[in-house]
Amino acid sequence: MGRTRLYRNGELVDEDFPVADVAHLVEDPSAVVWFDLCAPSESDVGLLRDELGLHDLAIEDALGERQRPKVDRYPTHLFLAIHAVTYADHEVATTEVDVFVLPQVLVTVRESERYSLDGVLRRWDAGAPLSRCGVSFLLHGLLDDVVDGHYAAAQALDDDIEAVEDKIYQEKPHLGRKILKLRRALVHLRRVAMPMREILGSLLHRDQSLISDDLMPYYLDVKDHTLFTAELTESLRELVTNLREAEVAVQGNRLNSIMKKVTSWAAIIAVPTAISGYYGMNVPYPGFEQRWGFWVSTLGILALSYFLYLMFKRRDWL
Repeated sequence: MGRTRLYRNGELVDEDFPVADVAHLVEDPSAVVWFDLCAPSESDVGLLRDELGLHDLAIEDALGERQRPKVDRYPTHLFLAIHAVTYADHEVATTEVDVFVLPQVLVTVRESERYSLDGVLRRWDAGAPLSRCGVSFLLHGLLDDVVDGHYAAAQALDDDIEAVEDKIYQEKPHLGRKILKLRRALVHLRRVAMPMREILGSLLHRDQSLISDDLMPYYLDVKDHTLFTAELTESLRELVTNLREAEVAVQGNRLNSIMKKVTSWAAIIAVPTAISGYYGMNVPYPGFEQRWGFWVSTLGILALSYFLYLMFKRRDWL
């Protein structure tokens, strides 16, 4: 059984009643009904089509494959497709929530239980004085909860991107896969969060009959949150792009540092090799078969190697 609520004259009078009673309850002009369907059955589809008279195309969109975020207008109702978001472990998970808006009924259809409606119910209970505004009050609570989820996910992504950025400049390795996961999560979030601006704009500017003057500031506040989220995701896209560039730059600097060290030690090792090779020739040379010749070559190796070490150290190559 889906979750249900009944309001009369702005007061909550019943909840968790059978969904089949909805058609009878809305005969009362003072009644406003909300019910939720999660992965609806064939009987639920019959209720939507036969009892509430919802358009076949809207029902098909709600029960078919995932829809892009949108708002469609039919003669007797509105249809909204929105996506709730959860973010964890550098991954974004979305749950489609389809909404039918009738004069006295709000219907939510969720594809799974991954999106909990507890936050929506808390918003409705906290804003009880505005419940007299009817369906538009219920729709506001749902949109507010979904948009706040988008913004919370964007903020968490921002924190994770900053943490990865710090690790890059600390020269910690193996960050490429994490950067890729963050980029995918951001793309997924933008895909469902950005269209919310158009949805709120359409509700505010094209259907003034739905939103009363009392609720208009609250809808404008939700729209502001969608704009904040859009601006934040836009800046995050640039940050993620810069992360990869920064990682490549840091890796290049690290490689240059390694090459300088290898080259410096190779130069130091080349000195004793050259001197010992010179003194190892089978031809006479200064100090040939003399004890002092051995000591001259040994001291030359030590002195020149130490000189090269000091020179490379001063240039920060070692």
